[in-house]
Formats: sequence, structure tokens, C-alpha cells
Amino acid sequence: MSEVITNRARRQALLRVAWPLIINSGSFALLNFFDRLFLSWYSEASFRASLPGGILFFTFVCGFMALAGITNTFVAQLAGREDREGAAVATAQGIFFALLAIPIILLLAPIGVGVLRLVGHVPEVLVLEEQYMRILLFGGGGMVLSSAISSFFSGQGQTRVVMGCNVLANGINIFMNYLFVFGCWGLPEMGIAGAAWASVIGSWSAPLFLGIIYFNRWHRESFGTVRCLRLDRPLFLRMLRFGLPSGVHFFTEVAAFSVFVLLIGRLGDLAQFAGNIALSINLIAFMPMIGMGLAASILVGQCLGRDDAAEAARYGWTALQMGLAYISLIGVSFILIPDLYLAIFSAEANSFDFAALREAVRYLLIILAVWGLLDAASLILSGALKGAGDTHFVMRYQAIIAWGIFVPGQLILIVGYEAHHLLCWGWALLYIGLLGGGYTWRFASGKWKLIKLLDKRPVVSPVVVIRSRSPER
Repeated sequence: MSEVITNRARRQALLRVAWPLIINSGSFALLNFFDRLFLSWYSEASFRASLPGGILFFTFVCGFMALAGITNTFVAQLAGREDREGAAVATAQGIFFALLAIPIILLLAPIGVGVLRLVGHVPEVLVLEEQYMRILLFGGGGMVLSSAISSFFSGQGQTRVVMGCNVLANGINIFMNYLFVFGCWGLPEMGIAGAAWASVIGSWSAPLFLGIIYFNRWHRESFGTVRCLRLDRPLFLRMLRFGLPSGVHFFTEVAAFSVFVLLIGRLGDLAQFAGNIALSINLIAFMPMIGMGLAASILVGQCLGRDDAAEAARYGWTALQMGLAYISLIGVSFILIPDLYLAIFSAEANSFDFAALREAVRYLLIILAVWGLLDAASLILSGALKGAGDTHFVMRYQAIIAWGIFVPGQLILIVGYEAHHLLCWGWALLYIGLLGGGYTWRFASGKWKLIKLLDKRPVVSPVVVIRSRSPER
């Protein structure tokens, strides 16, 4: 079958799966962009607090999201085997993962406060960071549950469902964000706390919308979504076996970068403010690559479910080519029009010398232009590897590079020598390059083709097969 699929057809297939995921990821980029934009309009301290507090919260939640998100890989391979009921049973295990995560996430608040106080940011910013992080934790469970339920749709290639639900939820978040931050329509002005509560509302809106579709009549009768909502102990443990490394990988990756973001604040207000601006802008490049990485994971998984490893490899490389083409255009804009990006966030930068801020952001955007190319390889090919079930390698390699090289180097540069912030960003660029290079080598080696994600139990067809059209079509 793979021989008759042309490169053009392969790109079209990737785009059909990827474009809703890219829009989905782009909606999260817009959400974070407007969140920080509104806070930059509100006060400089709120803007400075939003990134450390927000990224620490995401550090706590991301591992659970990845663990629940292993559902996507299982559903993709089960879809390749045309096992409908198996996809619903796998999704049920992801939902159980999410429900177990909710109380654990809420109990992490004291640890988060301790980490923020350890970093040593100025008191004015620290109190806002703590407030922001504490409130955001109430929405963490919704993000994990959304990761589990959305995997049922994305794993089958029904990515428009995921896009629609998340775009709607993020739109609600942005709208409530503005109302809560500035106190519109008779609501109290809550500043950074309002931004956090808006995020909580948005975080729980997404799984609500996804759940309504997942348990609708068509899916109940075609996939047995209600009937299959049960604990399947062997499958639960198998998903835990492959999902735990994925969760650890995502956690260690985000945690390592969180250390960097938190430590940059020790190098002065200008370094922290410029870094916040650069990272907020980088969301434009970063988030769509997550969508392309997920698309690669889905199609690689579906090909392997059909025992077509050669075509799985072709999809991985094609996804990388498409991602690099996009990121190159964004990188050129970073270099050619930095002032346009800077102007968006400079309204509340009155305490800084504008020339110094402009120079700092301009150099950071040059770094990020190169960063994007390396990050594309990291995100897309790690996604492809996880779609094949190669989660243990991804976990081990990332942990070694992050905590054996990246974090120790940043501690030496920032805590030991108080080095210039551009040197610290250069070290971060080296870290991203090592990740991208390592995942490229692993995918090219083909060792992931030997992994058997699914057990050998026979395919179970649903008791009732409905011949009506799927709402995705």
C-alpha cells in the first residue's frame, strides 16, 4: 500500500490531520498571548509575574497531561486495526488517569510556593506569582481530563472535533480574561487573579464540550463509550507502562525550562522583562509545531497499527519538512521586523530604557529564529517516536540532556557567575539543538519500528454498528 502513496498525497493527509491541530495549538498561543498582553496593559509587575507563575503551574500539570495523552497513541494504533470498542476502552483508562490526577495537582500548591520563594524574585512580583499559580491549579484537572477525552478523537484523525471544542473554550477564556482583569460589565477589577480565574473557567470548559460529544448517541452506539467506561486492569497497566515515561519526559522537559525562566529573573528586571516578551512572541512559532508533532504521532501510530512501518517513517520525515518550512518563515519575520513585535508589549515598559530593551529583545529574537528550526525537529520527531511507542527513549534522552547538561550549565552561569542573559539564552539554544539532533538520530535509526505497543488480543468489534455518518465527516 505504501508504494502507491505519493509525497503529495502524504502531505495532503498530514495537512488534513494537522491543520485543525495547528489551529487548536494556535488558539492556545493566542490565549497565552492575550493573557500576557492584558496583564502588560494592567501593570508591569503582573506581566513579569505571569510567566514564572504560569510556567511553574504548567510544570506541575504537564506530566499528568502527557500520561493521560498516551491515550492518543493507543487509540491511533487501535484505529489502524479498526478496533472501535478498543478505542473507547483505552479512552476510559485515560479518563481514570485524569480523575486520579485532580487531587494530586491541588496538593502541589505548597511546593509551588516554596519553589517561587526559593528563586528570590522581588517581593512585589513574588506575591503575584504565588497568587497566580495557586488559582491556576484549580484548572489543572480540567486540562488533564481534556487531554484524555480529546485523544479519542485525535487518535482517529477526527481533529476538527478537538479544534472546535478547544477554540470555543479558549475564546471563552480570552473573553472572561478581559472582563476579570479590568473589571468590565460591573465585575470587580481582579488583575492577575482575574486572569487566573478566567483560565480555570476555560480549562474546565474544554472537557465539558468534548464530553458532551464523546457521550452523545452516535458515539454511544458506534463505539460503546458509556458501556466501555470501565477499568480494564491489563490495559490500564499497559498504558501506564508506556504513558509514565511520556509523562516523565514532558515533566522533566518543562521543569528544566522552568528553572531557566525562574533563574533569568535573578539577572535583573530588564533581562526578565525582555525574556517574557521574547517567549510570549515565540508562542507564534512554538504552538503550531505541537500540532504538527501530534499529527505525526497520530499518522505514525495508525501506520504501525496497520503494520506499515515504512510508511510511518515517511510520514515522520514529511511532517518535519513541513514544519521546517513554516518555522523558517516565522524566523525571518523575527529577524526583519523585531520592532513590530516589541511594540505590542512595550506599553507598560516605562521603567526601562527603551533602547536597551529594544536591543535585548532584538538579539533574543535572532536566537529564537534559530531556536525554532531546532525545536521543530525536537517537537515533531519526538511526537513521531511517541506515536510508535518509543516513550522510554524519549524520556531517558531528554532527562539526560536537560538535567545533565542544560540545568547544571544554567546554575553555573546564572547563580555562579551572574553571566550576561544572552549567554544564558545561548546555552538554552545548545540544549534545544541537542534535543533536536538526538531525536533525529533516533528516528533515522529505525529502532522504534521494533516496538510492539498493542498486545495480541483479538480485535473486538462493537456490538452495535451504526451506518450513519460520523459527525467528523
